[in-house]
Amino acid sequence: MRDFENESLSHDPIHGYIPFCSGRGLPEGEIAEQQLIDHPWVQRLRQIHQLQTAWWVFPTAEHTRFQHVLGAMHLASRTTNGLYESLVETCDDLPSRPYVESLMRLAALLHDVGHGPFGHFFDKHFLADHGLNHEILGGHIITGPLAPLIKGIRRNPNGLLQEDETLDPEQIRFLITRPGSGGSAEMDALEDNAPKWLRFLRSLFSGLYTVDNMDFVLRDAYMSGYSTRIFDLARLLHYTFFSEKGLTIHERGLSALVRFIGVRADLFRAIYFHRTVRAIDLGLQELFVASKEHLFPGNPLDHLDEYCRFTEWSLLQTVAGWHNSENANLRELARRWQRLLDRELDWKMACERTIFFAPGQAELSSVFGDEKVFEAAVRGNLPAEIRNIPLMVDTARHVHRPDAHTPAAGQNFLFDQGTGRIRDLDDRELFRQIAISYRICRVYAQDDKNDTALAAAMDKLTRTGQADDSTNM
Repeated sequence: MRDFENESLSHDPIHGYIPFCSGRGLPEGEIAEQQLIDHPWVQRLRQIHQLQTAWWVFPTAEHTRFQHVLGAMHLASRTTNGLYESLVETCDDLPSRPYVESLMRLAALLHDVGHGPFGHFFDKHFLADHGLNHEILGGHIITGPLAPLIKGIRRNPNGLLQEDETLDPEQIRFLITRPGSGGSAEMDALEDNAPKWLRFLRSLFSGLYTVDNMDFVLRDAYMSGYSTRIFDLARLLHYTFFSEKGLTIHERGLSALVRFIGVRADLFRAIYFHRTVRAIDLGLQELFVASKEHLFPGNPLDHLDEYCRFTEWSLLQTVAGWHNSENANLRELARRWQRLLDRELDWKMACERTIFFAPGQAELSSVFGDEKVFEAAVRGNLPAEIRNIPLMVDTARHVHRPDAHTPAAGQNFLFDQGTGRIRDLDDRELFRQIAISYRICRVYAQDDKNDTALAAAMDKLTRTGQADDSTNM
């Protein structure tokens, strides 16, 4: 009989009821999943938006990282239940099904625990200053303050770990960290010696379709109003299994995978890379760089207690308090933050072009591969009298499918029904038709006086992909 006494449900608009262990009647010393869900490190995700600035543009997209990680935890159970038998068939020394499921659930729950205010924006403009990203920082949190709780969890809603099994926080860190990221001596050692089953499971966090991106595509599409059922999750999972090579999709499910890849790209174009969202990002970038020394004392690894309390809520409260500062610079920054919150944007899109890159095209060596080169090329194609007007450029990039230079490379395979062989996805024309990546190249100006000239300069670049000789002046 199911242990209803030890189970609670969270109702979710995407997945329906999400069960988790609540801890009633557990043996002394055993930790319940709810204790980890209710921990300050996880609860702080309620104060970090899932869509870093898009909620300023899409009024209903107010969902947070907390809702997302609960959904990802639920998907971790669904994928484990569907894939465990094939994992048994392909891997030796496999832990019990409850161990694998709990490991997956906690990795999904904690994969965003290292995020700071404004999500990936904070990675680029703050954590990178200290050689960090949210995955590396999250790994330190998982193997540090959260480790005792993780080791004390012995069950999930579908099963109980064996007596000799204890969850390993280092394995959770491994799952949430993209291949090649490193971050510690322990991680480097685990990279070299990770068992086959753990490496296979990692593809469900950093491969082509994961418990992370399958949830956020469904959730972001629903919450933004873009779509209520954007891809066929059930079919995608039904035709997925582990083969001797790794995470594999039966060719009957390939159309569902291609649909997922397409709609994820659509979300990037329509929501994450929306022209106004990116204009807000440009304004936030200038403002944040000017403010960050006043927002946090230094490397988060040296100030974990303060980082646990550092969220979008706390940041916005801090900058609001600068209005009354005796420091004139802080008062000016407070005024600029208020303008941003009021959506008084300094930059307006003048023109936009989307550039698609097929296999074999040299994206990084094109004029669109670097913002500084791109800006110089645009200016070089402008009439001399307006060549030095204030401009900002944006070359937002989305990877449709992995190539050799992306973390997802080499983690997904295809089962060929006709031959019974496991093949690379690229062997199928349906998959090869998907572009490797695209860039939405935009020019922003402070007014619309020169939009025609800017559009002409962009058209010249998109026809040639090269900068004019005049850019070398």
